[in-house]
Amino acid sequence: MRRIGVDVGGTFTDLVFWDDATETSITHKTPSTPADPSQAIIKGILELCGKAECDPSSVDMVFHGTTVATNIALEHNGSRVGLITTEGFRDILHIARKKRPYNFSSYQDLPWQSFPLVRRRDRMTVRERITADGRVECPLDREGARGAIRSLKEAGVDAVAVCFLHAYSNPVHEEEVKELLAAEFPEAFVSLSSEVAPQYREYERFSTTALNAYIGPKVSRYLGNLAREAGGKGVSEEIHLMASAGGVVTLDSAAERPVSLLMSGPVAGLLAGCEIGRASGRRSVITLDVGGTSADVGVAPDGELRMKHLLDTKIGPYDAMVPMAEVDTIGAGGGSIAFVDKGGMFSVGPRSAGADPGPACYGRGGTEPTSTDAMVVLGWLRPENFLGGALDIDAGAARAAIEARIARELDTSVEYAATGIFQILSNSMGEAVSLQSVRKGFDPRDFVLVPQGGAGPLFGWDVARQLQIPRVVVPGHPGIASAIGLLTTDMRYEFPATVWESSDGADLERIEAEFRRLAELALSQLRADGLGDEAIAIQRTADCRYVGQGYELRVNVPDGPVTPAWIAQTVAAFGDAHERAYSRRFDDVAVQIVNIRVIGVGTVAKHEIPRLEGPGSDAERALKQTVSAFFPDESSPEPLEHETAVYDRALLGPGASFAGPAIVEQYDSTTIVGPGQAAAVDEVGHLIIEGVAA
Repeated sequence: MRRIGVDVGGTFTDLVFWDDATETSITHKTPSTPADPSQAIIKGILELCGKAECDPSSVDMVFHGTTVATNIALEHNGSRVGLITTEGFRDILHIARKKRPYNFSSYQDLPWQSFPLVRRRDRMTVRERITADGRVECPLDREGARGAIRSLKEAGVDAVAVCFLHAYSNPVHEEEVKELLAAEFPEAFVSLSSEVAPQYREYERFSTTALNAYIGPKVSRYLGNLAREAGGKGVSEEIHLMASAGGVVTLDSAAERPVSLLMSGPVAGLLAGCEIGRASGRRSVITLDVGGTSADVGVAPDGELRMKHLLDTKIGPYDAMVPMAEVDTIGAGGGSIAFVDKGGMFSVGPRSAGADPGPACYGRGGTEPTSTDAMVVLGWLRPENFLGGALDIDAGAARAAIEARIARELDTSVEYAATGIFQILSNSMGEAVSLQSVRKGFDPRDFVLVPQGGAGPLFGWDVARQLQIPRVVVPGHPGIASAIGLLTTDMRYEFPATVWESSDGADLERIEAEFRRLAELALSQLRADGLGDEAIAIQRTADCRYVGQGYELRVNVPDGPVTPAWIAQTVAAFGDAHERAYSRRFDDVAVQIVNIRVIGVGTVAKHEIPRLEGPGSDAERALKQTVSAFFPDESSPEPLEHETAVYDRALLGPGASFAGPAIVEQYDSTTIVGPGQAAAVDEVGHLIIEGVAA
């Protein structure tokens, strides 16, 4: 089977080709096309197939990580949405949780009100009522619903979100409105809360459903266009997309529920880091994926993804109650722009030069200094080897930009200014790693750092030094790690239900019946995707809290019948999770099982990192030359100039070792080994940097 992984970033689109039969892996990068990401995808696939000497039609599957859904939400350019809800609940989206971004300010704009998902004029109410236990108290006013639909159609909305009170407990009224929409307004994109987020918490459920409708038409059109373009060029139309929970879903499923694609790309990087760590015998990993625009940080203890609390899953100002792996993004990348503001403050990012015009050194008209320009000035990125020489670099333009915009403003040397740009970004990344590890109860010294992306290995050595992480594992192809991560995961669907059962007197039969119902939904979805039962696994989790608490923690729960022993095991698992999160447990307090979840996992063939054969390697044969480069020094305000060895990554085989400072060059990235550090290549070709905590 031949597969291609495609990860679309803000600056570059990364691709990897994998052939199961020959275990051939080929990588490629091409500039992104933000106006229409599918152009870069198709162009990159055709170029990659050319490098692999295969016909595009011979590719069996394409796995795609996309930022399209996220960008629509962040840029506030989604579709016009209409809302149909229960009479009296028109303003749930406006009121939200009444949280104030600035507690002591009497005058402030609430972000979800400044850029509403649904304007008030497009929110319609209908007489109906279902109670929390699923009982129909007031039947749906069908004529009122039909009138609301016609009003929205006349208003010109593109999508309709249907959110009735307690629809998670009984979806019958939402399903009736869906039938009416099919008859009265078939061209509308329809989003039901009972399908998108079937669990309690009214505001979050309304927000998630409205967000799904807001991004739905554009995402659906993009996915449809991508499939047609791929088919027209002879590329496989069997496209799977990375979901925010860490698995892949089919194109049809993603088009119906595009909210599941939020944070699609960053999760692929974390999955890649887990596989990279496992291949090198180190399961607990922290990933630092740095591209041209942003840096993504993920922490996976023992190689397992952690899921965000559903009340912490936000995209910009919008709450999105969807399963989402714990990955955080900051505005720090190779294209981050450095500037001195009117008050004399030296800052870098989050604004980025992107792919066009890009950093000043790209020679495409950019004049503002960026992180990439700084590393050219420091001597870390050499013009003759950037992207294997495929992209001409103007070192003079990089130096001129930093001198004019930073050094002259601060009255410093250009090298000092360039070092400052690097250190500001590196410290921001260190803070982000600390937030995801130390503040969540994990000691980063128990992990390895896996730097990824085109710029990750340029920062990894210093971020690890800050946090005393003892070892850095640089993968064989760090610049396209997220694309590789797409080929290391399974298909995954999650189905939740709210049960509201206490460990004291739980209705065991009801919980078991709900698990069976959700399992059937998961099995049906995976079978519809063409998977046989032998490739399907069912996992179960529960969202629990102590009675009286307001928020839940997710825990894995046992398989098998729901018995008193099952309840006891679930309570114990929750106590362990609570103790890790909050340093305390309360074994004498009853535990409330709020939501249960079934996760259907469909196993697909995966990309594997092969062991490298042959005799050990000597680093001397990979030595290209020795150059002068500048590095930060704690004993001096100015950076120190070092004689620095430059190595060709392609010639560094297993067993090769060398001391820093050193620059390791390859097509998709450049790795820095700092002064006082040492590096060696392991048996799978990963570059292991040690001494970073010294």
